[in-house]
Amino acid sequence: MARKLIKYLGIDWGEKRIGLALGDNETGIVTPFKVVSGINEIVEVINNENINILVIGKPMAMNYESPASQELQRGERIMNKEFNNFVDKLNKRVDIPIEFFDERLSSKAADALGGDKRTKAPRDAVAAMIILQSYLDKIYNAKAANKSPIPPLIKGAQGD
Repeated sequence: MARKLIKYLGIDWGEKRIGLALGDNETGIVTPFKVVSGINEIVEVINNENINILVIGKPMAMNYESPASQELQRGERIMNKEFNNFVDKLNKRVDIPIEFFDERLSSKAADALGGDKRTKAPRDAVAAMIILQSYLDKIYNAKAANKSPIPPLIKGAQGD
C-alpha cells in the first residue's frame, strides 16, 4: 500500500521572529525554511507548500516538568499570553492539525551547530528544524518499537 505524503511545517515561535522548517513523512528529514514575522506569512507558506500538519515548539519550564498551568497536549494552555494569542489566531486561520512539541533548548542547539552567517540558515529557522526533526524522530522511533504515539489524525495516512 502506498503511503500518503504528509508535509509538516515546524514552527519556532518568538515574539519578534518566527522560524519555519519543512519536513515530510517520506524522507523523515527536516530542513530550515525561513524566518517570518507574522501569521499571514505562515498561512501563505501553508498554502504554497501544501502543508498537512503544523508542529509548534511549545515554551516549557526548564525544570523538565510543566508548571501547573502548562501542559503539552493539543488545545491546552500555557502561561505565556503572547504564545496563547498566536496559537488562537493561527487556529482560526488554518484548517489543519496543530501538534505541539517541547522546544526547550532548541535555540541553544541551533547556536551550537557549525557555520557562520554566510553559510548557516537563520537561528530561528534552525531551531524550528530541531523542533520538527525531534517530533518526527519521536514518531518514527515509537512506531518502530510498536509503541506508536501517532495521533489518529495522521496514523491512517501513514499507510499502516
